[in-house]
Amino acid sequence: MNTTLLILAAGMGSRYGGMKQIDPFGPSGETITDYSIYDAVRAGFDRFVFVISPRMEDDFRTSYIRKFPSDLRIDYVIQSIDDLPEGFSRPAERVKPWGTAHAVLAAKDVIHEPFAVINADDFYGRESYRIMHEFLVHSKEDVTGQYCMVGFELQKTVSEHGSVARGVCQVNDDGSLKEIVERTNIYLKDGGIVFEDEDGSVHSLDPMDTVSMNLFGFTPDFFPHINETFKLFLRDNIENPKAEIFIPLVVDRLINAGRARMSVLQTPETWFGVTYQEDKPRVLEAIRTLVGNGVYPGSLWG
Repeated sequence: MNTTLLILAAGMGSRYGGMKQIDPFGPSGETITDYSIYDAVRAGFDRFVFVISPRMEDDFRTSYIRKFPSDLRIDYVIQSIDDLPEGFSRPAERVKPWGTAHAVLAAKDVIHEPFAVINADDFYGRESYRIMHEFLVHSKEDVTGQYCMVGFELQKTVSEHGSVARGVCQVNDDGSLKEIVERTNIYLKDGGIVFEDEDGSVHSLDPMDTVSMNLFGFTPDFFPHINETFKLFLRDNIENPKAEIFIPLVVDRLINAGRARMSVLQTPETWFGVTYQEDKPRVLEAIRTLVGNGVYPGSLWG
């Protein structure tokens, strides 16, 4: 069975202060995404689709994708903030993308097989791709609503340098997802981990909580669900210039309605990523260590 890795790379990187999707981290200039693709190829993925912003297209098409081997299937789609369902139009003050669910929806016309979703700037580890691919290749084409996600411990995903957004999960005894709630303002405080609500109230979180890092597995029947939820979201939020529709919002709505089941796949891998510039030295050191231990070659595509 063919499987695709959908790479969300259209984010603006406002907290990082630059295009972290193309920032070099490896000894030969590799990006975090390069390591993701390298791991995913070895796990069995055979196609890669990038979601990029319009301003990235020229550089991406003329330079970035040329470094990959010619036999690697690389495609891209554009996430445009003007790409809205019929009956809706973008308010003039809207300048930021509509969120991760909207980014996935941008690929609806080019993906027709089971696929995984990742963030371009997150490192998930080889085993995470292996267990994800194993789930996808056993997906049944005639069964809808059977999805999965790879879960990480919250304490292994926070930044020392500011707040982060995470999908905080409750998992049933059978390993399926009960609920996922997107928390957009999680940070360290007084030796613990807390999140802040929109009203400014602060609540504690368990460091061992399972969180989503946007490593999801879907079948194509997920696209109509996004479109349906996006319409509801726009009715309530279109005038809010900062509102975003996240993948967990769509997933949680489906689970609550009994229309989907999401298996939570546990991984032994350690996640790392860059939300802030101050996170970069830690990521550089982590990749340097992996290369030094022989997990990766000094040059991925050389």
